[in-house]
Amino acid sequence: MAQPKGTVVLAYSGGLDTSCILVWLKEQGYDVVAYLANIGQKEDFEAARKKALALGAKKVYIEDISREFVEEFIWPAVQANALYEDRYLLGTALARPCIARKLVEIAQREGAQYVAHGATGKGNDQVRFELTCYALCPNIKVVAPWRLPEFYQRFPGRRELMDYAKKHGIPVPVTPQTPWSMDENLMHISYEAGILENPKVIDHGRPASMAATGLRASCVPVKVTNAGDGATHCSALELFVYLNDIAGKHGVGRIDIVENRFVGMKSRGIYETPAGTILYHAHLDIEAFTMDREVRKIKQGLALKFSELVYNGFWHSPECEFLQQCIGRSQEAVVGTVRLSVFKGQVYILGRESPRSLYNEELVSMNVQGDYEPADATGFININSLRSAGSRRNPPRGGVGKPP
Repeated sequence: MAQPKGTVVLAYSGGLDTSCILVWLKEQGYDVVAYLANIGQKEDFEAARKKALALGAKKVYIEDISREFVEEFIWPAVQANALYEDRYLLGTALARPCIARKLVEIAQREGAQYVAHGATGKGNDQVRFELTCYALCPNIKVVAPWRLPEFYQRFPGRRELMDYAKKHGIPVPVTPQTPWSMDENLMHISYEAGILENPKVIDHGRPASMAATGLRASCVPVKVTNAGDGATHCSALELFVYLNDIAGKHGVGRIDIVENRFVGMKSRGIYETPAGTILYHAHLDIEAFTMDREVRKIKQGLALKFSELVYNGFWHSPECEFLQQCIGRSQEAVVGTVRLSVFKGQVYILGRESPRSLYNEELVSMNVQGDYEPADATGFININSLRSAGSRRNPPRGGVGKPP
């Protein structure tokens, strides 16, 4: 037996990797406290608790962090219109700092010097987990088995893990033939690895149908009403779960992409983000309706940087906190109601209204002159043409279109 090393709090999922890691950590001399985050995934949490205890965990924490996940992580992303590389709504990237924050809290509660996770050495999650842990508790020590040679050389693949599980009586819900890896939380479901590592392999999505719903936004969503049956949901968690149900049935928010991981490689993933996709489009629409043009241009740049920071694991960095404050300030006038429908996987905006609208129906109308003097546009055009005309009068050496 290895020498006692102290207590480690393991971010535990109940799957193959973390179940094997739990037993392996005990072999190394650690007392293991298992922590399972309820973040909206479909899971038999009691079964997971019993399994962890049977594998030798001295204590098991099952923490429901769904509400704080929505209110403290998803809502800031909705405010930002956060989108990584133009497509990914950051479902996993937002969940990891939320999970890791509670991991550190439990470690401090237990007086543990160590925390551990089952993230691989090639992915983004190792960075997200650990940057959060170190930001919140600089003295914590992280045990990352998939980066330790004594672990990954012993378990070079799933086959070896399965053999280890069988030897130690670890029940696992997967087989070596499982075609991909799946991760689920309230924000999304992701599918990666396995057969999906071949970018030519086609994944067939679910069929879609139609529904209609209304959304009221005041910096963050506060109410959703189904225009068909009048059902209304107001609490953050309740309305998000409802939108997931409605949009998920209609195939909204499913994408198949190749993205750039922070560690430097490209990876292929399939994501389903139903509620997040509806809220992205609804918020984008009401924001365009209520926000000054130049402010919105700056805010778009902030959103791009915010998305990159979140994806790369810097949620608890000074720059990300600063961006959240700036983005939050930009949202003070973003209030109103958006009416939309979903059909065959798409979100369609049908109309919007707001007490803070910057839209002037009379000013923009082709039928009413209003306070706008059309003749003024002549000077506007002439002034704006000066720069283009000047570049034509003073072409670079060699003439226009010719190299100098």
